[in-house]
Amino acid sequence: MIVALDHIAIAVPDLEKSIKRFMEDFGLNYEGTEHIESAKTSTAFFPLPPTSIELVHPLNDEGPVKKYLDKKGGGLHHLCFRTDDIEADIARLKEKGYEFLSDEPAIGAHDCKVIFIHPKSCDGVLIELNQPQTS
Repeated sequence: MIVALDHIAIAVPDLEKSIKRFMEDFGLNYEGTEHIESAKTSTAFFPLPPTSIELVHPLNDEGPVKKYLDKKGGGLHHLCFRTDDIEADIARLKEKGYEFLSDEPAIGAHDCKVIFIHPKSCDGVLIELNQPQTS
């Protein structure tokens, strides 16, 4: 079941400049940067409980965020919903006709299981589902 809005992701052409803006201009606490090799993405998180803002930037100037920036120049990239059972939510949504960008979840930022719903299934909005790993 979806339990929270986990984060709002913003694609940014200059990660360091955007980090500085969110820290200095908006006064938000910077949690750090993480490179997600499998997604070819660098991320920077600014917790804003109960959610957070995630800046996403292409890692090594490649990947899907690079394509997004080339096409749109930056902006709202996706909404992420936290789930307590990603497999059940995927099955439920597939049954309703939702299309996903991959066949199964992968490991994303913060070692969460993640999967993306194709924007054409959600009125043009890219939606991510994530489930924190339990230890």
